[in-house]
Amino acid sequence: MTTEGASTISSLGTIGTFLRVGFCSEMFCNVLNRAYGYPLKLEEHAAMPLAGGIMQHGYQCGMIWGGALAAGAQAYRLLGPGPHAEAAAINATQRFMGSFRDRNRDINCLELTETEWQKISQVIKYFIKGGTIRCIRMAVRSAPAAFNEINAALCEKPAEAPLPPVSCAAMLAQKMGVSEMHQVMVAGLAGGIGLSGGACGALGAAIWIMGMNSGKEGAGEIKYKSPQALDAVDRFLKCTDYEFECSNIVGHKFENIADHAAYMRDGGCSKIIDLLSAK
Repeated sequence: MTTEGASTISSLGTIGTFLRVGFCSEMFCNVLNRAYGYPLKLEEHAAMPLAGGIMQHGYQCGMIWGGALAAGAQAYRLLGPGPHAEAAAINATQRFMGSFRDRNRDINCLELTETEWQKISQVIKYFIKGGTIRCIRMAVRSAPAAFNEINAALCEKPAEAPLPPVSCAAMLAQKMGVSEMHQVMVAGLAGGIGLSGGACGALGAAIWIMGMNSGKEGAGEIKYKSPQALDAVDRFLKCTDYEFECSNIVGHKFENIADHAAYMRDGGCSKIIDLLSAK
């Protein structure tokens, strides 16, 4: 694997994609997938509701959600389904998140944009003060770096994968009946995205899968705040005592992939996964 694809992530191309799709999560997944040469139009569009830190809740930047999905897609292409690919997707997500934080000082939308999206006065202030331009600049400097970090992680000799389940998000995806590729695509969302302890990766995966299901031919368009996704968030919050973040829900941040896998094997988050995957 080379880093040639990074040279195809032009500033103008990233800007054009951002302006065309309008959502940072969809844009970032789109740009990275095309750098790899494998567009995934439905999957990219379904990432839209993750913008604004999960439907404007201010948690992890939508670019991180979109990047994690792209990293998982590339892990699947290289390694196929299963624990090794899931572990590789988590590792690649961790790598590019570190790069993203270094370049942008934070990973959460609220801190990055200094905007509480639920307050109309702050949204107006965001646009007046050029918030969109700042987000575009962030995407321009972050996308090539993310591509290189994902490549570097996936080029490493894979460590021995822990016994499954490796990723809470992949487990949720399996229960929701999606393909093996989609299970690996969401694997990096585990533990609050790359085990960072942020907003729940299983919740993000569920919202993404709901978007894909809505966007399939004949099922209707994908909405930023669909009634189904809003209901999932409401049920999730009631289940977690109104906590969004993984580290608060489980009481700690996971040390590594093996730690997270052991927690899952012991039944950790099974109630949340069952709730989100219920039809």
